[in-house]
Order: sequence, then structure tokens, then C-alpha cells
Amino acid sequence: MRDTLLIALYAFAGAAAAGLAGACVLRLIRRRSLTASLAVVAAVAVLAMLAGTLAVAWAMFLSPHDLTVVTTVVAMAAVVSLATALLLGRWVVARSRELAEAARSFGDGGDYAAPTTPATAELDALSRELAATSARLAESRARERALESSRRELVAWISHDLRTPLAGLRAMSEALEDGVAADPDRYLRQIRTEVERLNDMVGDLFELSRIHAGTLSLAPARISLYDLVGDALAGADPLAREHGVRLVGEAVAAVPVEVDGKEMSRVLGNLLVNAIRRTPADGTVAVAAERSREGVVVSVTDGCGGIPEEDLPRVFDTGWRGSHARTPPAGAGLGLAIVRGIVEAHRGRATVRNIPGGCRFEVLLPPAET
Repeated sequence: MRDTLLIALYAFAGAAAAGLAGACVLRLIRRRSLTASLAVVAAVAVLAMLAGTLAVAWAMFLSPHDLTVVTTVVAMAAVVSLATALLLGRWVVARSRELAEAARSFGDGGDYAAPTTPATAELDALSRELAATSARLAESRARERALESSRRELVAWISHDLRTPLAGLRAMSEALEDGVAADPDRYLRQIRTEVERLNDMVGDLFELSRIHAGTLSLAPARISLYDLVGDALAGADPLAREHGVRLVGEAVAAVPVEVDGKEMSRVLGNLLVNAIRRTPADGTVAVAAERSREGVVVSVTDGCGGIPEEDLPRVFDTGWRGSHARTPPAGAGLGLAIVRGIVEAHRGRATVRNIPGGCRFEVLLPPAET
């Protein structure tokens, strides 16, 4: 028993020395290729056995013949171990390089294509994560391109919308200044109308900038949806009479909501103005509000005849008007973008869908806390 314990102690001392030396070498080459690290690990395993054997032989527990046999066996094992480690290291390094090349492709703006060669479980998991990251980056680039295109269109359209009334204001002011205006009162009324339209446009731009910057501050309060819709209908009634459109708000449930009354009134006002302007004379714009499983749904239904299916995803985009005509009745294309921004700030959702004869805009609001 004592001899066995001494053999174990001498073998452990020799193996520990080899392991310590291997750890030092691994630390020195930690920035080198994985192949070198695997070769060091294989060499440490063999050298630990050889060092333990030599320590036992030095203590004269082994005969010279037995020492020669053991050393020869260890040497052969070392050759096979090192060769296997080198092959494994080269294979793993090759798979890593393929993965790096594939990752570089979507880093340069392309799509990630996973290597087809089988790899280790860890490298395969990393490849799947890179593929998911590539898909998210592609979606982000698509959104960025759409946003940039929308911004360019908005700048061009707003520039046109500002240039036209400013030119008219300049011409009318010069006519009044020179005393050549045939009807000064009409000119003054027209100037006031154009100034109010420009003021509304600047107000929409300011509101939209606050929404995009995330600085839109809300003061939610418990409000009856019936009163909120009633005020919006009363505010839109003059415009509806001017266009010959009938407003209907009979299907409005008296349910409470916790919203910013001023901002939500702007949402309903924008939806009603949009619906009235696109509904032909003798048409009907209906407002409804009801509870649902997800919250409270407020809908505005018009008689515009429907929106082309390819345009439905763009309805709430900044600057979208449904046509390329830049006429004053079309507005600045900011109303529905403001609607979506305010509703999302209330943790809600704004959607649109076609119905027979027109389309329906729906605003989903979270239910009021009891």
C-alpha cells in the first residue's frame, strides 16, 4: 500500500509539472491559432504521462526494461495524439474562417449566407445567430431606406406647399401696396386664409417633430369616449356641411379611457377631416366606438371608394397623400402620420382597411384602469 501511494505521488508530481508548463505555454500563445492550442493540449497529455513515468523510474520503482517499453509506448501515443490534434485544429480553423467570410458579407451591406460545410455545434449555433442578426439588419436597412425616401419626399412636398402660398401672398401684398387691387377686402380675406393654412402646416410639422424626437409629453386623464367623440364631431361639422357630407356618430359607447384629451381630440379631428375631404358629396362619414378584448376601438368610416391594396401599408407614412397631386385640399400629408404617432404614444395602434364603398380607420386604445 505504501509503494502504491509513493508511485501515485511521484506520478502526480511529474504530471503536475508538465501541466503547469503546458498552462504557461497556452498563456503565451493565447492569441495564436486554435491549431497550436490543440497541439499543446495533446502534448501536455502525453508529456504528463511521460513525466510521471520518468519520476517513478527515477525513484527506481521501474526496471530499465520496463522504462524503455513505457517510453516507447508513450512516444507512439504522442505521435498519434499530436497528429490528431493538428488535423482537428486545422478543420476547426477552416470552419471558423468560412464563418468569418460569411459574416463579413453582411457586415459590408450584403445578406448573410451560412457555410454549407458541417461544423461543430458551437459554430453552427453562432451561424444561426449571425443569420438572425443579418435578417434584422436587412429589415433595419429597409426601414431606413423607406424613412429616408419619405423624408426626401416630405422636404420636396413641403417646399412646394410653402412656395405656392408664399408666392400668392407676395403677389397680393404687392397689389395692395401698389393700390392696384380691385377688391382689397377680398385680398385681405385670401391673405388671412393662406396665413392660417401656413400656420396649420407649421403646427403639424412641429407636432410631427416632437413625435419623431420622442419628446411628445402626454397628460392622460380619465375621459368619457362619448364626450370626446362628440366634441370631435362638433368641430368637424362645419367642414362636413361645406362638402355636403353627413356625419353619423350614433354607435358610440360611453366607455371611459385614460388619454390626453387634447392630443386625442387632434387624432379624431385629423381622421374626420381626412374622411370628409375624400368622401363625395351626399356621402356619409360614420364614427363608432366600442369595447373589444384588447381595449377600446374607435373607428371612422368614409365613402372614398377604397384605397389601392399596394398603398395601404403607406397610408400612415409621413407625406403620403394617396396621389401625386399637390393640391391644397390634399393637405400636407402629415395628418395620418400624426395620428399614428399620438396613438402609439398612448400605447395604442392605428390601422386602416378597405370596406365596401370606402375604408375604415381604426384606433385601438388600452382600456382605462378600474
